[in-house]
Amino acid sequence: MTTQNPKEAHDPLTSGDFTQAKDPFGLFQQWLADAEKNEVNDPNAMTLATVDETGLPDARMVLLKGVDDRGFVFYTNTGSAKGRELAGNPKAALVFHWKSLRRQVRVRGPVENVSDAEADAYFASRPRLSQIGAWASQQSTPLEGRFALEAAVARTTAKYAIGTVPRPPHWTGFRLLPVSIEFWHDRPFRLHDRVVFRRPSPEASWETTRLFP
Repeated sequence: MTTQNPKEAHDPLTSGDFTQAKDPFGLFQQWLADAEKNEVNDPNAMTLATVDETGLPDARMVLLKGVDDRGFVFYTNTGSAKGRELAGNPKAALVFHWKSLRRQVRVRGPVENVSDAEADAYFASRPRLSQIGAWASQQSTPLEGRFALEAAVARTTAKYAIGTVPRPPHWTGFRLLPVSIEFWHDRPFRLHDRVVFRRPSPEASWETTRLFP
């Protein structure tokens, strides 16, 4: 009688051998759907890494707000640290880590602004208080105290007491156009599965390579 490793017995990878996948976006969508069913908090959370004007790396957690065959979309204040860094060097990296699924995805590539229509549509879908906050917060700049933030929120709330809240000119979305997407899945004894999809430019075809763990 064969004894199955408990980690393998509860393996959430039920759709076949992902190392044979040909479409990285389709595979990512599948993994994200699995995360939405299993992760307790923010299955769309990802680390966004940029570099500043000196070349020093900078990283923070943000939320993925859209993904399709073009790339991965997130939104922010363009005056924030990440907004300024992307304006100076429009390249970035993303990391998704779903601990409950023992999976990780790494993404790298150039970054572009989403269209005004896309940014307007997403902004309109946000809760009203989040829209107010986008106007009130001078993201990443010094704040003298919590009261200053609350006062800014109160002023903005009064300003837009009636009608819709327009999208601030300093608030928009970015789309990372991947040239590399790596999928990692935990295996016993650190003999993990790793597959990377690469292409020289966002318009080129994908090439797939399996990597040593």
